Amino acid sequence: MSDVFNVQDGTEKSVLSVALVGPHDQRRRAVAAAVSGRTGVAVEEFYSYEGADTLDDRFEVIVVDADSDPDRALALAQSICSRGRATVMAYSGQADVKVAIRFMRIGVREFFTLPLEGPEIADALARASVRQPSARQASHAPSKVCVFLGTKGGCGVTALAANFAVALAQESERPTLLMDFGLPLGDAAINLGMITEFSIANALKDAARLDGNFLKTLLATHASGLSVLAAPSDFRLDQSPNGDAVNKLLTVARQNFEFIVADVGSRLDLLNSTFFDESSIVYLITQVGISELRNANRMISQFFGRRSENLQIVLNRYKPATLLFDDKHIEKALTRPAQWKIPDDYSSARRTQNTANAMALADAPIAQAIRQMARSACGLPTDKEEKKKLFGFFR
Repeated sequence: MSDVFNVQDGTEKSVLSVALVGPHDQRRRAVAAAVSGRTGVAVEEFYSYEGADTLDDRFEVIVVDADSDPDRALALAQSICSRGRATVMAYSGQADVKVAIRFMRIGVREFFTLPLEGPEIADALARASVRQPSARQASHAPSKVCVFLGTKGGCGVTALAANFAVALAQESERPTLLMDFGLPLGDAAINLGMITEFSIANALKDAARLDGNFLKTLLATHASGLSVLAAPSDFRLDQSPNGDAVNKLLTVARQNFEFIVADVGSRLDLLNSTFFDESSIVYLITQVGISELRNANRMISQFFGRRSENLQIVLNRYKPATLLFDDKHIEKALTRPAQWKIPDDYSSARRTQNTANAMALADAPIAQAIRQMARSACGLPTDKEEKKKLFGFFR
């Protein structure tokens, strides 16, 4: 690793710190030569992608070599972009528009083709220096992603996801976003009594221009303070979203919200997206029926076998008196215990749907169960934990 510093006529506060990451010495040094010629810039070079995902703790601008290992470079850039603490740029020796678009979709601000021109890099650094103070001020703890996935259609994924999001927004009192991937016709917004003008289809269609400001124009706000990116209200021919567009949407959302709730229904085609990375909490929604438990067993074994706490099994419409299986048989079918049991409260659910009120705001057993899930997700004690503490105190 070599260091290149060029700080002229500026205090320490006016210096823009830049990290260059790339295994290819010739390309990296060419960029370093162009960047270090700027006034008020401190440059440091790193010859490996490994460990570079923590550089946003020290640097305001991170410039990544896109050619040496495109997949690792893309993953590195996406990881840094998702936190929103540094401005990410990338460079390549080839004028490949498709590669540039892939990087721009995940949040990379500038993409350079070598050889660099002086005005080009000067303008990019000027934009980064203007953007940086507000980005640093707005940085916060890494956002938490909660994905609601059903073992089959009709098991109540949307109702639970929508009301969980409302409860999470209220319990955490932090910026919370609900995204409805129920293409072509999702009804998360309808469950909350909302009419929306724009949808998730607008975000995925125009992913190239997607940033925080554009995302905000597409959102509707619930009375609870929850932001909602609804599903489209009309049929569309292009029902399978582009993977890069989905990942870019999550990257931008994580820069603007501390909690993100995704209703993906039973869409297994999104399993390869960043919504299902190891840090996300997956709420697997099922009911106690033969087909539902069979599907749950297959999904857990095939897709989520390595997950532990980040896989939360939810038994929806749970009514012990009418079940053909006891808890021991259910646990055996699921290969692990269920963390949550949402009671079968048809009258309350129906009443809230008819009145277009969020079920999570009602005074009913089903609402209490959903609020406990939300409290657990945002790190607040649940009723069970409070009772354990109280019991320990008296003991």
